[in-house]
Amino acid sequence: MSADDVTPIPLLAASIRLNAVPQAVAATRLFVRHNLTLWNLEEHLETVTLIMSELATNAVRASITDAQATNEGTSNAVIGAQLCAVEASLFVEVYDRTNALPVRSHPDQDTEGGRGLLLVDVLAKQWSAYRTNVGGKIVWAELPLGSPLEPSDCVHEHTPLVLPRGLRAKYSTDEHQARRAHLDRLMTTSILASTAARMTDAI
Repeated sequence: MSADDVTPIPLLAASIRLNAVPQAVAATRLFVRHNLTLWNLEEHLETVTLIMSELATNAVRASITDAQATNEGTSNAVIGAQLCAVEASLFVEVYDRTNALPVRSHPDQDTEGGRGLLLVDVLAKQWSAYRTNVGGKIVWAELPLGSPLEPSDCVHEHTPLVLPRGLRAKYSTDEHQARRAHLDRLMTTSILASTAARMTDAI
């Protein structure tokens, strides 16, 4: 098989690195709206925004707690958010530098908070978390798009997202780590989708 025999898989992807501060959660919601509008996937906007918001909130909390526990300032803590649409799935992925995997809690009715992952469980087709090869973890959720992307869906002009000053993470070791973690995840997702498509075509 030569490279000419391989059919490219339609793919849309965008990622961003943010300082791990509470305001970053609102920035991830803007990130979702910006990209889903650009990709003409607005029908998924509400669900994706809810999932991204929950995952980003957990990532910011974990980053701040980790920085306090290790007596480091939170100024270097970074979270990453990524959206990836491939085949008939949309992946919502959030990175933070901590290694502790999330645990689904079962709060009482009177308990405030603690329901984030329960909400993700209801809204997503599936979700999981893993420790990345470069350190830290990515929590991801998959949502069905309803129909596979077409190559024409993936041609878009790049329009930069404007955020308030101080939210985007500056280049640093932590920012580079988040970038690498999301790139590795994107490659894995793309390879799995390509393999699944070839198997489907072979049947």
